[in-house]
Amino acid sequence: MPKQRENWTSRVGFILAAAGSAIGLGNIWRFPFMTGKNGGAVFLVLYLLAILLIGFPVLINEMIIGRKTHRNPVGAFKALAPGTPWWLVGALGVFSGFVILSYYSVVAGWSLAYIYKTVAGGLNANVDFASIFSAHISNVIEPIIWHFIFMFLTIAVVAAGIVKGIQRSVKVLMPLLFILLIVLIGRAVTLPGAAEGLVFYLKPDSSAITPRTLLDAISQAFFTLSVGMGCIITYGSYMRDEDQIPGSAASVVGLDTLVAFMAGFAIFPAVFALGFTPNAGPGLTFITLPAVFAEMPMGILFGALFFSLLAIAALTSAFSLLEVVVAWLVDEYRWSRARASTLLGVFIFLAGIPASLGYSSLSGFNFLGKDLLDTYDWFANSIFLPLGGLLTAIFTGYVWGARKSAEEGNRNLRRHFLGAWWGVWFRYVIPVIIVVIMVVGIYDTFK
Repeated sequence: MPKQRENWTSRVGFILAAAGSAIGLGNIWRFPFMTGKNGGAVFLVLYLLAILLIGFPVLINEMIIGRKTHRNPVGAFKALAPGTPWWLVGALGVFSGFVILSYYSVVAGWSLAYIYKTVAGGLNANVDFASIFSAHISNVIEPIIWHFIFMFLTIAVVAAGIVKGIQRSVKVLMPLLFILLIVLIGRAVTLPGAAEGLVFYLKPDSSAITPRTLLDAISQAFFTLSVGMGCIITYGSYMRDEDQIPGSAASVVGLDTLVAFMAGFAIFPAVFALGFTPNAGPGLTFITLPAVFAEMPMGILFGALFFSLLAIAALTSAFSLLEVVVAWLVDEYRWSRARASTLLGVFIFLAGIPASLGYSSLSGFNFLGKDLLDTYDWFANSIFLPLGGLLTAIFTGYVWGARKSAEEGNRNLRRHFLGAWWGVWFRYVIPVIIVVIMVVGIYDTFK
């Protein structure tokens, strides 16, 4: 380990950074279209239950591993199980962070491009929004330029350090994100006809519950918190020893869930008020919503604000994804932060280019009916992340030991929060749930 390793300078700094890691495209982009696809309010209820019963414990566990060792994911498993192959679980987290950021940056680049397109007046009521989106992603050069800009911003912040880079940035970006959300909600809920969207979003219809809805809710809860990819272990490794883990984890989960919840208020009232359908799938963000904003009074302003919101959420998550791989090189090989951030950032940018070209010059590639970007995403979300989460749960439950994990998690608490249930959760409940998610996801792909 390097002699001088940074820590978050305050509990608030850590909470904002970890919340920023969790809050990303999954909240502003994936959560709304998953909610729309799965019946609205009933999905929201199941999602909140899954966050409480699954996401929250997994987040606490990863914070515990990080703070106990003050190491990156590889070093953390080496420290807790020396001389064993368990460090490979940490290596999987590092690799996952690399892969996810490579294509995540491409999609985040689309949000930057749509800020420009909106302000420039290219997204008005007289255009075909599906054709505009198709033309953008199928262009060879333009998406790569925006991909480069997004990665440049990410590298610049992470290279500046934990305190001067990430912590300082999220203290500005996170409040700005909430301000933009509040402004967008204020506009959406005051549109004529917005009430229908509020009913869809807030009044559960029990007939809409299916096994698929339940699994989608659990999957969304698991992946929205950035668990299983080493981000929270890495951020937890910069925590101070005197910080309380369960309270910090509760704050992170609360902020992450609040942003997803607020995103629904910003989107569904507007979609219903202007006569669109909420079940447009992934196209909800880049096809349906631009059409909604084009029909809305002051649509250019609110469209630009929405895509700025999307870009900010993507940035705060990208910081943590790059930090996972940077921390590995800084801790294990004593690279300078600037060198690790720049070199890895360049490699990640290059790895993302094929994902972008999958809609143009590499469009002939097909893996189980998926283009290149969807292939990256499938391996990450169906294999790497659940496998990382599963192995980490097994490690806590059976290898390191739930008792030791609970002791670390209860440190600094007047009353212990992690009791006998902690072992049951990590030996049986969470592994079984993750296995089910993996099997169903893989089955859906190959059936």
